[in-house]
Amino acid sequence: MMLVDTSVWIDYLNGVMTPQTDRLDAALGHEPICLGDIILCEVLQGFQRQDEFERARDALMALPIYTIGGVDLALRSAEAYRTLRRQGITVRKTIDCLIATFAMANGMALLHNDRDFDPFETHLGLRVLR
Repeated sequence: MMLVDTSVWIDYLNGVMTPQTDRLDAALGHEPICLGDIILCEVLQGFQRQDEFERARDALMALPIYTIGGVDLALRSAEAYRTLRRQGITVRKTIDCLIATFAMANGMALLHNDRDFDPFETHLGLRVLR
């Protein structure tokens, strides 16, 4: 299962061509793709026009959406953050810790365009799609 991060969805929906948006475009309709509830929230927050919001919401809601959170994931995410801090790496956003930890805990590969996920790949074994 491919978990697609906010960073890729925003570029994709704005028509920005990157290797990640090309990968997403090739996967749509051909590979299992999902997103998390907080990713859905982040993506939809960016729309100013109601009609664009509704089109994006409807399209994204057709995908499997997982709940990211809960006590177990919070504890795992905090441990991952602390492990990286001990190595001198500070992850800037708690949401990124939760997303990366969720992907690792559920055996999902993450498609992203956000350097905050790089330490999770390098030091903690996050599977990343390129």
